[in-house]
Amino acid sequence: QVQLVESGGGLVQAGGSLRLSCAASRNIFSLYAINWYRQAPGKRRELVASITSGGSTNYADSVKGRFTISRDNAENTVHLQMNSLKPEDTAVYYCNAASVLLHRDYWGQGTQVTVSS
Repeated sequence: QVQLVESGGGLVQAGGSLRLSCAASRNIFSLYAINWYRQAPGKRRELVASITSGGSTNYADSVKGRFTISRDNAENTVHLQMNSLKPEDTAVYYCNAASVLLHRDYWGQGTQVTVSS
């Protein structure tokens, strides 16, 4: 079992920055990819960024150049640095850990990000 806890959400003005964190209850990075999803009201869930067990990163086109995903192996934590935020980034952001090998995935409870114009 893996527990994920997100933090760092809040209210920020357009052009500002936030750093989200996803803390795992144990060391999982050797077997799990970590993904950040977001969902705004009335919109479909979107995969924002991911980092694989090997450290490869991927981003949605809408956030490339503005968001950076990274991990701190010692702290079992993944971060999403969000710069140059836009009102369109407003959503609930969810941390997800997924293992194809183990056929398991886990979700955090989400953290609200609101970007005002």
